[in-house]
Amino acid sequence: MAKTSFRPLHDRVVVKRIDAEEKTKGGIIIPDSAKEKPSQGQVVAVGPGGRDESGKLIPIDLKAGDVVLFGKWSGTEVKLDGEELLIMKESDIMGVLK
Repeated sequence: MAKTSFRPLHDRVVVKRIDAEEKTKGGIIIPDSAKEKPSQGQVVAVGPGGRDESGKLIPIDLKAGDVVLFGKWSGTEVKLDGEELLIMKESDIMGVLK
């Protein structure tokens, strides 16, 4: 089966979550059901950008590979080729980690 190619439209960004630490600092293992979903991830793909009122393209200030922070409930979860991803608007992303 061929790998699906996905290109987001407009000002949307595809993000892959970065897994949360599975142990607490004290060494307690956290079960999957109690884990809080992380609010950081790596950008997989970006759309061309949004348009202003005059129709001029406003490019997205992110690129594939950027590690970003986003709101806890941001984005729509999708599964492509067995991989769980989030599709969200650029405005849902709070910033880039360096």
